[in-house]
Amino acid sequence: MSNVTRFDPFNDLVDDLFRGFLVRPMYNEARAEAPRMKVDVAEKNGAYTVSAELPGVRKEDIQVTIDGAQVTLSAELRREKEVAEDEQVLHSERLYGKVSRSFALPQEIDEAAAQAKFRDGVLELTLPKKAAAARKQTAINCPDGTVIEGPASAGPFSL
Repeated sequence: MSNVTRFDPFNDLVDDLFRGFLVRPMYNEARAEAPRMKVDVAEKNGAYTVSAELPGVRKEDIQVTIDGAQVTLSAELRREKEVAEDEQVLHSERLYGKVSRSFALPQEIDEAAAQAKFRDGVLELTLPKKAAAARKQTAINCPDGTVIEGPASAGPFSL
């Protein structure tokens, strides 16, 4: 699930105003946010299309898991530059770490036919729906030799 944070424009404005006047780094552990993944899901031509924004992530660091109708997207944002011993970071807004989103679709996915593309920081998935299983007909043999046929999901038969 994604985290929900309250938008506070006054607090952000005051923080930005004072941040420019103070040279020493200000880091507030309580306000640190986890990296987020923005996802759009649509349905078209018997398939679901998923677009996920993953700026700064390499395709090797993305994992997609499909289990029936459940889809999980995971990625790791890596820090590309380590801070040198004689360097002092004054301000940093870039977030690093692991991010994951999981959601359920209305219908199961055909995992074998699923396709993924990753370009310009956007992961695009095409997830075809699984074909609905054909209904199974069940024949019931009665002791008097008659045969009753009907769908298995029709419930109990009355004789």
